[in-house]
Amino acid sequence: MSHYTDALTQLGAKTTLPQSPEEAVLERVPNPQPGEAYVVRFTQPEFTSLCPITGQPDFAHLVIDYVPGDWLVESKSLKLYLGSFRNHGAFHEDCTVGIGKRLVGLLAPRWLRIGGYWYPRGGMPIDVFWQSGAVPEGLWLPEQGVAGYRGRG
Repeated sequence: MSHYTDALTQLGAKTTLPQSPEEAVLERVPNPQPGEAYVVRFTQPEFTSLCPITGQPDFAHLVIDYVPGDWLVESKSLKLYLGSFRNHGAFHEDCTVGIGKRLVGLLAPRWLRIGGYWYPRGGMPIDVFWQSGAVPEGLWLPEQGVAGYRGRG
């Protein structure tokens, strides 16, 4: 096993979905290109959580973009973390911003943004956007590529 992965506990191991975001373990690996300004994008088109009031399921398409500093998030741990929201009750804003802040706390990236494109409940979609600061100068930053909700039209 490489020195990059020696401390990882989930990659390559049989794992179960954590019961909550608080129980989920996010892991990181060293950035092999720490001096470069580049964007890493994770897309989770089938994110689910629960309404904290009704217990009904909420669905979102999440797009996470970040410019790494010294660390990259390990993708299996991110997948398990995001999946742990399946039985978690929280408003859309709390889920979206909380995910961004937890990643910033783990990775200390040069910059991070998250777009939460939530599907309608009660006839109204709620989109939530958060970023850790100004976009680094000179960075090529593609659009997130998620169209606003249009219904059937």
